[in-house]
Amino acid sequence: MNISSLLQGLASFAWLGFVGVLIMIFVRASRNQPAKGLSSLVVVLLVAAILLTSIGAGLVFLQANEYGVVISAFQPNGYRTQALGPGLHWIIPFIESVQKYSIAKQTYTMSSTSSEGAVQGDDSIQARTKDGQQIFVDASVIYAADPTQLIQLHITWQNRYEENVVRPVARAAIRNAVSQFGVEELVSTKRGELEQTIRDEIESKLKANNIIMSDFLLRNIRFSDEYAAAVEQKQIAEQQAQQSKNVIEQKKNEAEQARQIAQGQADAAVIAAQGAAEARLIQAQAEAQANQLLSASLTPTLLQYQYILKLAPGVQTIFIPSGNQFILPLPDTTLQTQ
Repeated sequence: MNISSLLQGLASFAWLGFVGVLIMIFVRASRNQPAKGLSSLVVVLLVAAILLTSIGAGLVFLQANEYGVVISAFQPNGYRTQALGPGLHWIIPFIESVQKYSIAKQTYTMSSTSSEGAVQGDDSIQARTKDGQQIFVDASVIYAADPTQLIQLHITWQNRYEENVVRPVARAAIRNAVSQFGVEELVSTKRGELEQTIRDEIESKLKANNIIMSDFLLRNIRFSDEYAAAVEQKQIAEQQAQQSKNVIEQKKNEAEQARQIAQGQADAAVIAAQGAAEARLIQAQAEAQANQLLSASLTPTLLQYQYILKLAPGVQTIFIPSGNQFILPLPDTTLQTQ
């Protein structure tokens, strides 16, 4: 409770006391009873009531988020040229009064949900897109009165600026902005641009009416039932097409994997065959070289010696067939130990 309210409360009690004592005086007078002392009390109460009422009427306390326009009969234009800021102020009692204005941020919501908007029922904004589609927009405007222009705001709109400025300006800006975009753009890529267009227009129009816009919220965009059904069918078709595309892509991947596996197996077979052929070639070359070396080392004497070695181990001599005149002695094949 501020001091102004306290003084006004005391003044009310003083007036009640004055009336009460005055009634007691009349009652005693009607009964021919003395009213000694009551006359002085009633005068004191009257003076106190008048003083408290005057002081209470002259003191004005404004909260931290309040400014006041002083309506004055002493001013030629009917008001003081400077608004009162937060705090305790003195005005001329009964001649001047203060019209208080809140400079706190306020939110004005227009919504299809009756419990959300400033107006009961469906208060969403109906608008038509560039291609003629009807849409419904839910939006909120956050704003505040400009304290530096409060006198002019009071002169022009007084306390009607929310209903007569904020609401019509916001609804008109939304309709104007929506008409610049196609419905497909609002569904996909241009919603942010739409919101910025609306924000700029509302801010400019409110500033011209001494109101500061803090923010604009594009809460929701709804489409007509027919268009919503068409969009849903289109989305279903796109999802099915995407699903088919994914299946085809999967089959392609599987075929590519199978081709790569087959190619790998074929490459492995070729490499294995090449390895086997090269190994066989090396073996054949080795055998040929061995045969060459063996052929080069064969002499009649060696062949005879190898032939003799194949005979029975116990044979020491050989008898030459008839016709020969001497016996061929066998070479000694035993190993000499040292």
